[in-house]
Amino acid sequence: MKEKQLRDLRKSYKLNSLNKEDLKEDPKVLMSDWLEDAISFKDPEPTAMTLSTVDKDGQPSSRIVLLKDIDDGFVFFTNYNSKKSEDIKSNNKASLLFHWKVMERQVRIQGHVEMITENQSIEYFQSRPKGSQLGAWASPQSKVIANRETLDDRMSELRDVYQGRDSLPKPAHWGGYRVVPTYYEFWQGRDNRLHDRFIYTYVNDIWEVKRLAP
Repeated sequence: MKEKQLRDLRKSYKLNSLNKEDLKEDPKVLMSDWLEDAISFKDPEPTAMTLSTVDKDGQPSSRIVLLKDIDDGFVFFTNYNSKKSEDIKSNNKASLLFHWKVMERQVRIQGHVEMITENQSIEYFQSRPKGSQLGAWASPQSKVIANRETLDDRMSELRDVYQGRDSLPKPAHWGGYRVVPTYYEFWQGRDNRLHDRFIYTYVNDIWEVKRLAP
């Protein structure tokens, strides 16, 4: 694609506005409302969030994970030996980004990461489709493998081992993390790039709210 073509790609944001009276005292409530809006407006991946972590050398990495619960934070599941997990072990600070294109909205969250309980991880693992359970056993996530056949052969072996069973035991190397937020930014696209932006910062056990210039 030519550079000029990229420069000329533009979209005008006109669907919604975000005003101070629209905000909630607890940002998690507003976050839940926006998530419900994204689901109602049939965003193709309403629970998809970009998780950014930083390794021991200060190198950031980002990838899409799926939100699976909102409690004291935002819960996702992964392999505990994955790249993201190795980053979290050395630096438990992380950020999340939700982008709901259909609503012209973004939410950016910063906080620290903690493991959820083993029982919570077991409960969720056993609620997954059997194919996903097999995949968690079969994949040495983030590790170099020789070829696709390595995965396919391992899946075949596991299907034979667990044939006739509806559910598998959870692997010890798989489970959930929670991102506990200390910062939120709610972004609503507006015309002429004059977007609405509000930040919540957790200070002295209360959420302080400020508007940012776009």
